[in-house]
Amino acid sequence: MHIEFRHLRTVKAIHEAGGLARAAEQLNITQSALSHQVKGLEDQAGVELFVRRSKPMRLSAAGFRLLRLAEQVLPQVEALQEEFSGLRTGKSGRLHIAIECHACFEWLFPVLEAFRKTWPDVDVDIRPGLAFDAMPALMKEEVDVVISSDPEDLPGVTFAPLFEYRPVFVAAAAHPLAAKPWIDAQDFRGETLITYPVDRARLDVFSQLLGPAKVEPAAIRQVELTAVILLLVASNRGVSVLPDWVVREVKFNSDYVTRPLTQKGLRRGLFAATRADDLGKPFMTDLVRLAGQEAKRLQA
Repeated sequence: MHIEFRHLRTVKAIHEAGGLARAAEQLNITQSALSHQVKGLEDQAGVELFVRRSKPMRLSAAGFRLLRLAEQVLPQVEALQEEFSGLRTGKSGRLHIAIECHACFEWLFPVLEAFRKTWPDVDVDIRPGLAFDAMPALMKEEVDVVISSDPEDLPGVTFAPLFEYRPVFVAAAAHPLAAKPWIDAQDFRGETLITYPVDRARLDVFSQLLGPAKVEPAAIRQVELTAVILLLVASNRGVSVLPDWVVREVKFNSDYVTRPLTQKGLRRGLFAATRADDLGKPFMTDLVRLAGQEAKRLQA
């Protein structure tokens, strides 16, 4: 047998309508065309699918077998059509995000919460980009957005600016360096530096300050949570360098101070890297917009 979707819709419509005339009206075809379609299907099956002598017209045992198939298959087909329609119109899709900035988890969650309310049919997932090479994954379509502070010149990839921030030195108020108006690379000699547990190449304090100056702190202590870093710093267990917005956002009441790095201060930018072909997706544009709104709130 060569069964088409229209055959399944026909069997279901006749069963629900109880006759050819009403079913033809539902299917928007003539009764003659519908009758011809039923005869062709019965010829293929070699059995009668309807008991025509009954009123309302009802299915035979073989017809009920076909109806059960229709009730299984048609909802799946309709769901697939709706999904494809959502993809065409940009109402649904996939948004897998890789984050190269460890502190950005705290910034991104409010953005995604607002995004979820507007785009409930978009599949959102977060992968810590520090655990793998995020940019190659973006180009291979394994992820869809990379949050990064290091824009690169990559074919087919666009970096949308989100916001600027300043990496700042954080120390206990009683620490000797707290008396300085700004902190230079040499000031880290002899200090215990408390950082997030990521490769030093991805930390601003190393990539922008200590690395170029070839300065090593006395020790490095890695801590997962920002609040714990600030607790240790306030207890004079070490010093740290954190984005200024992170220090402002974590409402931690303790005795620590912040100072700029170098006399001029360091400035860094945060970007959303996407494939250029995906920029036309409405939900992608909205993600960048929401990220910008959250950035302004953090900087207020």
